[in-house]
Amino acid sequence: MNTNPFAFLFRRSYRPTAILCLLALLGGGCDKSARPSENQAPAGKPKIALVMKSLANEFFSTMAEGAKKHQAANPASYDLLVNGIKNETDLAEQVNLVEQMIAQRVNALVIAPADSKALVTALKRAKEAGVLVVNIDNKLDEAVLKQAGLAIPFVGPDNRAGARKVGDALARQLKSGDEVAIIEGIPTAFNGQQRRLGFQDAMKAAGMNIVSTQSGYWEMEKANALAAAMLSEHSNLKALLCANDNMALGAVAAVQAAGKTGKVLVVGFDNISAIRPMIEKGQVVATADQHADQLAVFGIEAALKILKGQAPPADQTTAVDLITR
Repeated sequence: MNTNPFAFLFRRSYRPTAILCLLALLGGGCDKSARPSENQAPAGKPKIALVMKSLANEFFSTMAEGAKKHQAANPASYDLLVNGIKNETDLAEQVNLVEQMIAQRVNALVIAPADSKALVTALKRAKEAGVLVVNIDNKLDEAVLKQAGLAIPFVGPDNRAGARKVGDALARQLKSGDEVAIIEGIPTAFNGQQRRLGFQDAMKAAGMNIVSTQSGYWEMEKANALAAAMLSEHSNLKALLCANDNMALGAVAAVQAAGKTGKVLVVGFDNISAIRPMIEKGQVVATADQHADQLAVFGIEAALKILKGQAPPADQTTAVDLITR
């Protein structure tokens, strides 16, 4: 007869987690609170993870550099992990990055979600693991957050107001009744939706005729193909409103290829460095600067305040500035 009182632990019917918990009882119990909650200040220097969208987009590489400079200037305040996905639509990879940050036991996660709805489940797992989450750039869907029982502060621009400024600047160079088209971002991304609405607000207020609205999914090549098709289908098209500068670059190339430079105007959003020479030359009428180099910093600073015990802030609206020649 086996007299070992712990022999039952090694029976195949017991899961490893149960074994660990039972063994932990011998040393003081299986403590579910071993992982600090997001409301508890970390014992040492906090570890903050920045998870962005595509680093192939200059906007997010600029965001990453801004965050790194901030951490380098405040090395005693926090450690920083910087992550990004390959392209704007790789939701599975961004979810995987969130899971990796949970596994690395970061104290806070500052995220620019690729999709306003699809990332909520992963972020709920992060919060359940005691990770503070701060949403930047692209706002998470309020209805989905409510359904998941989550409250996540947002730090970022009013995209609709920013796009309205850009659209108004364009409208001043057109006349009522002119045909225009919109190349929007990912349809399920809140910032993409808001920019489309801002463009529509400006065009409708100025009496423009919006003949087409299609998604370029934030990508230059897709926007280039869409713009070429729009120019071919609508011979009287006078302007292309692009929801980011990457897509504006693709639209400018399509306008040039169609021999319509100066006849079809283009606007963008983000003020990346590649767009600035085009603004100087008049190839792009306007863009919006939402200060990519500071956007992640604002989120990091909000996270640090919460980790120090301050109450979670209300949503924080950051600046968006109109850029023209």
